[in-house]
Amino acid sequence: MTVQAATINSRNLGSSASITISENEARAALEAWGKGLVKIAQTHKKGGNAKAIAADIIRQAYNYDEAEVLFKPTLASVKTFRTTFEGALSYFVGGNANFSEDAGFALNPWKNAEFDITGIYTSGDTAIVMGNKHLTKEDGSLVIANFSMGFKKNLKGEIKIVLHHSSLPYKP
Repeated sequence: MTVQAATINSRNLGSSASITISENEARAALEAWGKGLVKIAQTHKKGGNAKAIAADIIRQAYNYDEAEVLFKPTLASVKTFRTTFEGALSYFVGGNANFSEDAGFALNPWKNAEFDITGIYTSGDTAIVMGNKHLTKEDGSLVIANFSMGFKKNLKGEIKIVLHHSSLPYKP
């Protein structure tokens, strides 16, 4: 049985934005996340206010303003899950005594983020993307991590991360 999501338009919500999310929109949101990570790193490298940039990027990308986000950062082992904005910001830039293990993942000298997508599942206003992210540092070294990200489109047409799981590949 095929279920088709309804498209909500200006006649019934006062908005011309479709509430459905497409694969292309999910890909674009993922790419925006990668560019945001690189922007934080480059701001830090140039001595700028990386914490302020990270806060803006997290507010734009994640759904913390509306609800908890299910976030499992790659390099977290003490406070493994980050359901609050404070926890996400700490992971990205560090400096929070409540999350003392955080060194600031986004402060690494990242110069590029690319995604090898294994699959995208869409249903109505939700998309889940899974694959590998390839993060390249300024010296050319590469970090590959597995990821799953869930996106939800709100009534304003904004696509927000509601699930973010990242881990390093298993090595027996």
